[in-house]
Amino acid sequence: MTDKTPLAIADNAAQHRYEAMLDGQLAGYAEYNLLTDAIMFTHTEVLSAFEGKGVGSGLARHVLDDARARGLHVIPVCQFIAGYIRKHREYADLVRADIQRAFKI
Repeated sequence: MTDKTPLAIADNAAQHRYEAMLDGQLAGYAEYNLLTDAIMFTHTEVLSAFEGKGVGSGLARHVLDDARARGLHVIPVCQFIAGYIRKHREYADLVRADIQRAFKI
């Protein structure tokens, strides 16, 4: 990802996933299940042609910021999202204490 080609991320609600586009191509996605007051992230994938370009981190940051804006708790079943939260503690408050223990946040 460069300054010339920003990552575009959109919620594809019909597919239950956020999609990251780079240079007009699908670069990665984060699948989720929407619950009453939470969003459960189940899988994140960066397509091999886009690995190492910041797609995964940009996607994680976006989905967590969006969850915060929507007032949703996060259930990070996806190990990538859980790992991102472990490294970026400013998102830990999105995960309830009992869920933090379950996912070692």
